[in-house]
Amino acid sequence: MQLFLLDVTLILVVARGLGALAGRVGQPAVVGEIIAGILLGPTLMDGAISDALFPADVRSSLTGIANLGLALFMFGVGLEADAGALRGRGRLAIGGLLGANLVPLALGIGLGFYLLSGYSVRGASPTAFVLFIGLAVSVTAFPVLARIIESRGLFATELGGLALAIAALVDVVAWAELAVVQAMVGGGATLWRTALFILYGAGVLLVVRPALHRLIRAERSQRAPAVWTFPLILAGALLSGAATEAMGMHFILGSFLFGMAVPRTSGGALHADISDGIARLTSVLLPVYFVVAGLQINLTSLKISSLWQFGAILFVAVVSKLGGTYLGLRTQGMSARPSMAIAALMNTRGLTGPIVVGIGLQMHLIDGELYSLMIVMMLVTTLMTDPLLSLTFRGTVKIPGSIREGGESAELQVTGRP
Repeated sequence: MQLFLLDVTLILVVARGLGALAGRVGQPAVVGEIIAGILLGPTLMDGAISDALFPADVRSSLTGIANLGLALFMFGVGLEADAGALRGRGRLAIGGLLGANLVPLALGIGLGFYLLSGYSVRGASPTAFVLFIGLAVSVTAFPVLARIIESRGLFATELGGLALAIAALVDVVAWAELAVVQAMVGGGATLWRTALFILYGAGVLLVVRPALHRLIRAERSQRAPAVWTFPLILAGALLSGAATEAMGMHFILGSFLFGMAVPRTSGGALHADISDGIARLTSVLLPVYFVVAGLQINLTSLKISSLWQFGAILFVAVVSKLGGTYLGLRTQGMSARPSMAIAALMNTRGLTGPIVVGIGLQMHLIDGELYSLMIVMMLVTTLMTDPLLSLTFRGTVKIPGSIREGGESAELQVTGRP
């Protein structure tokens, strides 16, 4: 128990310290937290440090905490998915979604065929493998993107609202695609797993959501004690994760669905309080997840030949995301500079990307070497976001008021740092 408590303390101190350092150089804190996980893993001193600090019994306990943090984080992501953000932006948002998701997915599938012979785990479904690579390339880190938008003063702008709407759609589609991939991994059980998950999702949105609406209204009218609302909703998120795990799907899907079921319109301040509470919990628990993930990354074991594969992964990830998003928005009439800014934001993968590839490793779709390469790619693409935005927005720029060609112009100052 002593070593466990010391390890948790070490994780929090190192992750928070490197996260603060990342913020000082204009990067999201999650970059520092992921690097902390890699540094505490077997990459340094051939695993001697990680073996001494994290023996098998401690790793098992840390994995439990990491999974709890992951479930709560995914509940929070679902909680922030706001369908109202699409109001008045439908056409642009769909164009951005098609470009930011379908283009990377298609090119990622092609990349999957290239990587199939070298990195597919023996016995894994080739179809599931290539689809998973497409999914891993197409993800966008919605929470990190939201923080970058807020820190750069774009939250109240039309550009920021559109970027958040597209990112939320990409997130929802990505988790749906992950459900499909996981159902395929189930072999002969694919059909019934998919049908059961669809029925469960419909039940959560059609039955649980109205029940939560009544609970929140009762709390607001003081017919139900307020002290019970947050614990009940939290318990529901965890039970929903347990339900999807029981049906052979990953628990994060259930937690995400439950987050989407929490009504925003009747919640008001309560919704904000729940979101704030989840953010505080995950700020403590999620670094543990990154360290547990880092224990499976050994960059020193990568071969020289792996650099070619990494180059291909990075090239496809960046070109497909930037090019796809840019073209998707331009075809809907958005002007060039805002289109490029949103494309740069969509290219950030930190936080969501490592979670996705970690699930692929758990499902035995990819091996440890490809997992390491994917994590580094996601770090690099996240690190690129700030320089790309700075290149796109040099000081004070003219952004069309309607962010469409020929729109009424308005000045937008973009000098903040994420």
